[in-house]
Amino acid sequence: MPHYRYKATEKTGKLSTGVMEGASEAAVIQKLRDQHMLPISVESTKSSDSGLAMEFDFTRFFSRIRLRDVMELTSKLSTLVDAGVTLDRSLAITTELTENPKMKGVVRDVRRKVQGGASFGEALAQHPRVFNRLYVNMVRSGEAGGVLDTILQRLTGFLEESEELRQEIVSQSIYPILLIIVSSVVVTLMVTFVLPKFTVIFDSMGADLPLPTKILVNAVNFIKHSWYFILGAIVLLVAVFKQYINTREGRLKWDDLKLKLPMIGKLLLKIEIARFSRTLGTLVRSGVPILQALSIVKETVTNQVIADSLLSVYSKLKEGGGLANPLRETGCFPPLAVHMIAVGEETGSFETMLIKVADTYESDVRVTIKRVMAAIEPALIVIMGALIGFIVLSMLMAVFSVADMPI
Repeated sequence: MPHYRYKATEKTGKLSTGVMEGASEAAVIQKLRDQHMLPISVESTKSSDSGLAMEFDFTRFFSRIRLRDVMELTSKLSTLVDAGVTLDRSLAITTELTENPKMKGVVRDVRRKVQGGASFGEALAQHPRVFNRLYVNMVRSGEAGGVLDTILQRLTGFLEESEELRQEIVSQSIYPILLIIVSSVVVTLMVTFVLPKFTVIFDSMGADLPLPTKILVNAVNFIKHSWYFILGAIVLLVAVFKQYINTREGRLKWDDLKLKLPMIGKLLLKIEIARFSRTLGTLVRSGVPILQALSIVKETVTNQVIADSLLSVYSKLKEGGGLANPLRETGCFPPLAVHMIAVGEETGSFETMLIKVADTYESDVRVTIKRVMAAIEPALIVIMGALIGFIVLSMLMAVFSVADMPI
């Protein structure tokens, strides 16, 4: 029977670790509960031992705080607080359970500030790079309403949905990136090691290269002898572009252009609508006032055109009335999202409808990503195939012309 390594808390809040035999993870969890212990984590000893050394080295020397680290911390805190463990003790336990050294330091500092008299929300606010305004304000609302355990559960769900969407985008991008890398390596090897041999042969014979081969050789020589000018020009263009989009006018024009791009524009808009709806719905459901929630949401929107449109929405909402009509008047929000929000306002299920809007658009994002990648992959294959085909053709023409030369 397999063995599982577990971490659990006893009734007193004391952390207990060990190895237990069981038919499955679920069986071990049930055994722990039968012993009046609260399971924190259960994993197979084989899986944990196999990658222990590599994971330790990575987290020690290359660790950084990711969304997944925040999500795992929130999940553990939610489990402990919901079980009745005090916040101070919960933070102490999660400090021991956190494997990322940087995250461990942040949790330790948060606990130190809480012990010093600060509220949990105030302690989290001291680390804005780890816990954003959304996170901090939801925790503050949970503390004010005495429902911190419920708020942590909602935050865990919110972070899980955000991480799942991010992973979907990353996974769909892997194949095109690998295709570009492999093709670039093949082209580099061919023009670096194979092509020069033909030029040596033709130079020794005093013959002219075929036109395609001559074009290829001249292009390679130009890049070889002028690479520093090319690199400098690229760096300069990138620097000028970044400087331009850092200005308000430049950022607006660039974000507006992105929304108008074929296929990509619709995808970016759906991502922003999904983020807007889930964030606003989660905040309102957690008891944050709508105006304050909208102010927080504005900072989570990455597209400046949409973010600016929320300024007028905020002003009209402040004057009184619903959210749907101001959103419709901006022209940035799709009719489906506006209609669903309007229905939510009419039926008294505003925050629930916002979450449904997020679910709908996140589902559309996944479908759209697959469609975009389905269009990009053949285009990349054609472009890379044409480039490699031209190089191969140039070399073959050189080979054939050598065979036709008189000896």
